[in-house]
Amino acid sequence: MKRLIWFIGLLVYSFTGSSQSVQERLAKAMQVLQADPQLKHAMVGFSVVKSETGEKVFEVNPQIGLAPASCQKIITSAAAMEILGPSYRYQTVLGYDGSIKHDTLFGNVYVSGSGDPSLGSWRFDSTKEQLVMDNWLKALQNKGIRKIAGDLVGYTSSWEPETIPGGWIWDDIGNYYGAGATTLNWRENQYDLVLQSGATVGDKVSIASMRPQPYGISLESRLLSAAKGSGDNGYIYLPPTATKGYVSGTIPVDEKAFVISGSFPDPALQLLATLDDKLGKARANRFYVTGETLAPVFTAFYTQYSPTLDSLNYWFMKKSINLYGEALVKTIAYERTGKGSTEKGVEQVKKFWKDQGIESSALHMIDGSGLSPQNRVTADALVKVLQYARSRSWFHFYENALPIFNQMKLKSGTIGGAKSFAGYHTAKDGTVYTVAIIVNNFDGSAGEVVKKMYKVLDELK
Repeated sequence: MKRLIWFIGLLVYSFTGSSQSVQERLAKAMQVLQADPQLKHAMVGFSVVKSETGEKVFEVNPQIGLAPASCQKIITSAAAMEILGPSYRYQTVLGYDGSIKHDTLFGNVYVSGSGDPSLGSWRFDSTKEQLVMDNWLKALQNKGIRKIAGDLVGYTSSWEPETIPGGWIWDDIGNYYGAGATTLNWRENQYDLVLQSGATVGDKVSIASMRPQPYGISLESRLLSAAKGSGDNGYIYLPPTATKGYVSGTIPVDEKAFVISGSFPDPALQLLATLDDKLGKARANRFYVTGETLAPVFTAFYTQYSPTLDSLNYWFMKKSINLYGEALVKTIAYERTGKGSTEKGVEQVKKFWKDQGIESSALHMIDGSGLSPQNRVTADALVKVLQYARSRSWFHFYENALPIFNQMKLKSGTIGGAKSFAGYHTAKDGTVYTVAIIVNNFDGSAGEVVKKMYKVLDELK
């Protein structure tokens, strides 16, 4: 009898659960999330619509501006795909002045960039460091230049001299994810720091090597050894254009080649130093970067093209590369105003979305990547951006670039005290949903908050 009663109860529960609407299920799941002690002092923004019709399904605080972290990238990405176009390519131009006599250039070699964030990147066959350098050396030889009597000059003035946006924090600057953008980027402006820790907790950590060696840079290790399994808690402090910095924090004990990654303080100078080294006996007198307003007059002899924007955008979204977002914002500014700057780029992005029906006050943007904790974006605005993207010819590139989280096509975002997801999901019944969820000011582990956010998103399955 007890088994029969249990079985009937299970059937009733199953029937009741299945008969609940998605709105009811989301409401209950959201109630549980907001009542969780970890979110006692937090704010949640949540918005869901049916993708095909735009019909609102459920929302909580949809118009409250919250720090979106890297979910801000979906805004920059869609604006760039529409404004610049999926076929857009960056160009890095090599040129010279003076005269070539016999095999010697009595003049300067110029490298003039347009902001290509992929130059020297390992992510594309055509952009890898060795291939780029080989092609440039071959171009010089094809021009009849075997020796350079003048200088090697990097030209960067089409963008503002500031490489990082205002609002980025000290703990991020100097690390690979805090790499700023200039018109001459190199290797995604990233290098690896190889560390060796001691055998005992509290032992000093030494720097074994830097790959590649940042030009003219010295770093002091203030790192200490921590318990085994404690992970990477090391931070590099090296601001733009600086020559001295330090590394602080901890890494686990007994590590012989523990790697953390930093950002070049002067990417353009690093590129020139790399080329100068490759020139060998053909080396120029000196190399330097100039940002003078008056562009140098030179004869172009080689152009390095980036992969198309749809390919760049794939990695921008898939691996959440902040450098790409900052480069795209400045590129939009340059193409529309003639000067590449974060401020002008953000203005253009906000103007674009205002024309698509999103209020500027819903997009309080400081940068293009979402790294600044000062960014404030509404869940409703994220959903509207995602809905707009669905209507464009480039949507398949855009959707394909979204990572998979919780078996859904979602961009994620994480900075201190903020976690977010935004994207698309097709339910078992075939309904396609567009969704954005942001949690700010939670307590404790971000990993635990993610599990609880997934329980809300699971109701769309």
